[in-house]
Amino acid sequence: MKRDEAFWPPVDPVRAGLAGRCPRCGEGKLFSGFLTVGRRCASCDLDYGFADAGDGPAVFVILIIGFVVVGLALWMEVNTNAPLWLHFLLWVPLTLALSLGALRLIKGLLIALQYRNKAAEGRLDRSR
Repeated sequence: MKRDEAFWPPVDPVRAGLAGRCPRCGEGKLFSGFLTVGRRCASCDLDYGFADAGDGPAVFVILIIGFVVVGLALWMEVNTNAPLWLHFLLWVPLTLALSLGALRLIKGLLIALQYRNKAAEGRLDRSR
């Protein structure tokens, strides 16, 4: 990742990431598709080559949405003793909708935080 020498006013990474905006200027689009990160910002020309969220967004979505849906399903089962078909009818679409909705938000957030904290791949110190 090249060092950013230009002066840009600070952008809130949470706001920019959740909105899918450029982490440097907060104006340009971060995504060119639903989950595809664009090549560069149209406003400030930031190269998005550094952006690699990896499996982080999927892990956070699994943990957060899984906790919510399993908790609600267990609560419903204990309190109402609902039939199995009703559980499938409720929880499968809810899981899919929440997961797809949260995946883009969390990916944008992680990329914005990666830019803000200058996160990079780990390197070994060979000078010793």
